[in-house]
Amino acid sequence: MDATLIDLCLSLFPWAQYRQTTSAIKLHTLLDLRGAIPTVVHITAGKAHELPILDRLVLEPGAIYLMDRGYTDFRRLYRITEAGAFFVLRAKASLQAARVYSHPIDRTTGLRSDHTIRLTMFYSKAGYPLHLRRVRYYDAVQRRSFTFLTNAFELPALTVPALYKMRWQIELFFKWIKQHLRIKAFYGTSENAVKTQVWIAIAVYVLVAIVKKRLRSELPLYTILQILSVSLCEKVELTQLLTQTAPAPCANESANQLVLFD
Repeated sequence: MDATLIDLCLSLFPWAQYRQTTSAIKLHTLLDLRGAIPTVVHITAGKAHELPILDRLVLEPGAIYLMDRGYTDFRRLYRITEAGAFFVLRAKASLQAARVYSHPIDRTTGLRSDHTIRLTMFYSKAGYPLHLRRVRYYDAVQRRSFTFLTNAFELPALTVPALYKMRWQIELFFKWIKQHLRIKAFYGTSENAVKTQVWIAIAVYVLVAIVKKRLRSELPLYTILQILSVSLCEKVELTQLLTQTAPAPCANESANQLVLFD
């Protein structure tokens, strides 16, 4: 779960004012990593906060929700736990908690600690009265330390940072949407026109992703989109368009040229 901003011109889109000199809309998206397909999308003004979107989610029991630290709200996280689902998110530096139990770890894997904790702040503890799991991990490549919070106690400790790393897929989705589906230039200036164009862009992405999965194509999504864009008026099956096959050599082909004149 994450959100991204799409910048707009203030003079053309005054209804979406974000800062003193700019406008923007915010795209709140829940991406299903099993198929890289958005399952929930909400479009709001740029000033809207990310947290209220969690109240609109229909939580799936057994699912694992990956979120950034901006979604830290213990009352809403407790709702995920009550629904039988799990979450993994970055912990804020200001988190105040007491260690209840330390689990054994292998420090050669990058793990630094695996603790069962309880929240100590009054409002945090009132919002989430159960214990949480705090995993600290050091990334030798980036030379950075990360602290994660989760309610999934049965997962191996090293799986927690590995799961959070998969959150990068939604950043790639946002980048793909902005770069390849041309939603920086809008055909209308009203709120309805902007939202309609964004929804069309998302629908195109989903359709291309479905085509890629059903045909088991190894082509990138952008390549498939380009092929389809230049073949809209051709009566050619998709399997033929997206299959890269070399022409079969002619069995009677000869290297000798024909003699036209005696």
